[in-house]
Amino acid sequence: MKKAFVTGALLVVLTLSLGGSAASKVTDNAATYEQLRLFTEVLSIVQNQYVDEVPPKDLIYNAIKGTLRGLDPDSYREMQVETSGSFGGLGIEITLKDDILTVVAPIDGTPAYRAGLHTGDRIIKIDGLATKDMQLADAVKRMRGKPGTKVVITIVREGWAEPKDIDLVREQIRVQSVKSVEMGDGIEYLKLRQFQEQSPHDMDTALEKFSKDGMKALILDLRNNPGGLLTAAVEVSEKFIDDGKLVVYTEGRVRNQNMRFSAHAKRGYVQMPMVILINQGSASASELVAGALQDWGRAVVVGTQSFGKGSVQTIIPLSDGSGLRLTTAKYFTPKGRSIHGKGITPDIVVELPKEPATTAPKERPLPSADPLEDLKKDVQVQRAIEVIKAMKTAALRRPGTPTQIGARSQVDKPQQSQN
Repeated sequence: MKKAFVTGALLVVLTLSLGGSAASKVTDNAATYEQLRLFTEVLSIVQNQYVDEVPPKDLIYNAIKGTLRGLDPDSYREMQVETSGSFGGLGIEITLKDDILTVVAPIDGTPAYRAGLHTGDRIIKIDGLATKDMQLADAVKRMRGKPGTKVVITIVREGWAEPKDIDLVREQIRVQSVKSVEMGDGIEYLKLRQFQEQSPHDMDTALEKFSKDGMKALILDLRNNPGGLLTAAVEVSEKFIDDGKLVVYTEGRVRNQNMRFSAHAKRGYVQMPMVILINQGSASASELVAGALQDWGRAVVVGTQSFGKGSVQTIIPLSDGSGLRLTTAKYFTPKGRSIHGKGITPDIVVELPKEPATTAPKERPLPSADPLEDLKKDVQVQRAIEVIKAMKTAALRRPGTPTQIGARSQVDKPQQSQN
């Protein structure tokens, strides 16, 4: 069984030893110790003059947290769906962006999704408590809780005149990893909501059914997929690229942080036309898959710029029994593109209709009984179908050539009547 690595903010859990080799890389120990004198001076002043007495251990730990906060503000995968796909809470992934608690993506069908939360929403209060300077772990703890209990979050959204309180009821969140729909004409639609342990197996099941039904092309929807397990992302990617091809690699200052993950597929779908859908809620593992298939010319990426979350974190044990979570490397696509802070740029940009500015979030309607009807109203899905038809036509005109196209400069804007 492959070892499970988590992408996104909590990406890779490894163990490192701290020894003389690390110390030997310090270029100016004298300057470092001079700065430490300043730290001890401040520590002494706080201990002696602060209005309340604070235990020295608390001061040291808070200082360490402040240091790491400055280095890794985007380093905790909050509201993390467990690899089993079940957890209690609101159904959102959050992060610190510019030191502000920010929504990465709401998970489909959850309280946060139904309430209309969007990628980029800034959470400024939780149950009336300001989130400024709040640690991400504390924010997670406050938003998680017993199903059926209530929580109020206050959000700010671009275009709003003022913040808005949103009342939410916690639920036991169970995420169905894969959703599949037959679109007709041999075009199959597969939505991957999270990269969990079961995701590759669930995809295999759906793809095998599609193959029996005469699948000729695939739309892989990774929109609002906040990531998950690195191993799952690699296994999903290798279903669509040739054996031995590079999927993703990492680079860091320490040699053992430099890793390469290649495809080892026994059976794949490496020829059929394929489109991947992404948006600003597609993060980490989603970006790895989209980037790999885009680099190899295996799929056309349609949608909007992805989130840009691709750093590797290591948990380093400390002498007092605690652990240090530190960003130690970054992810790169096969062609050497860094994901972190940049994201994946679609080959074909298709914007969704802009919602009118309002002081209240718009609740999302429940899905219809027929999922195909919902997809027919989705401008990005419909553009993906057009791209696939163009790819199939090109393949018929040029037998034996790869079924791939690219038009990164093209921008599609939906008609105003569509919503």
